[in-house]
Amino acid sequence: MDETFGERLRARLLDAGPLCVGVDPSREVVRAWEREDTVEGLEYVALTTLEATVGEAAVIKCQVAFFERFASRGFRVLERVISEAHAAGLIVIADAKRGDVGSTNEGYAQAWLEDESPLCVDAVTLSPFLGVGALAPIFQRADATNRGLFVLVATSNPEGRTLQSARSAQHERVESMVFREVAERNADRDTLGNFGVVLGATRERPDFDLRALRGPFLVPGVGAQGANPTDVARLFEGCVEGSVTINVARAILAAGPEPRAVRDALRRWRDELRDVL
Repeated sequence: MDETFGERLRARLLDAGPLCVGVDPSREVVRAWEREDTVEGLEYVALTTLEATVGEAAVIKCQVAFFERFASRGFRVLERVISEAHAAGLIVIADAKRGDVGSTNEGYAQAWLEDESPLCVDAVTLSPFLGVGALAPIFQRADATNRGLFVLVATSNPEGRTLQSARSAQHERVESMVFREVAERNADRDTLGNFGVVLGATRERPDFDLRALRGPFLVPGVGAQGANPTDVARLFEGCVEGSVTINVARAILAAGPEPRAVRDALRRWRDELRDVL
């Protein structure tokens, strides 16, 4: 793969719209879909959501925690979702929020970004709070394979704001520092690079210039968490077209269990988001 992850993602978003469908088979969703909260129920919700997405949107984001709760059986379902999504031409983001130090990060990189792994995806989310520099093995692997990373900068949950808005010894906000350090890794790119950030739609527009990222944005917080398409348009005004991937999960899955209703909800969100970005 010669083109960057950002370039591949942008081409798909310009074609299909900015919607990223969240595959979030939580206990509450599985039960609301009139299934028992078993690995079979998990698989039904995940595969039905995937089937509704094919031909309608370009990106899915799998919330790894909801598969992990069933241990190895849940991971086998996740592997199937990843495989079938790739076969259908979708871009797959693993919302795993991994991040540690040294050889541990090498292990995470091998799990999520290497072709040989059954968990290999197009991009994975990372937590930077052991230091952005500590993530170097994952940055290096993503660069080598032209896959993507989305580093948490300003998340959609209110509990994160105290930490993310705190200031370093150099009086720089933590969220600004993380954004800057990710942007530096895209600095040599003329187009969107491999390294993106997570920026919640429930947040106010930050102090830093979003255009400096030269990479893609992954945007949670739309739908069940309260943000709407207009909020997203205002937050990312002036950013490169096709650089913003907007995740919607619960607001789509609430339409289940009827597959047609899930697809109809997905289409409504896709069209609303496409109209404002």
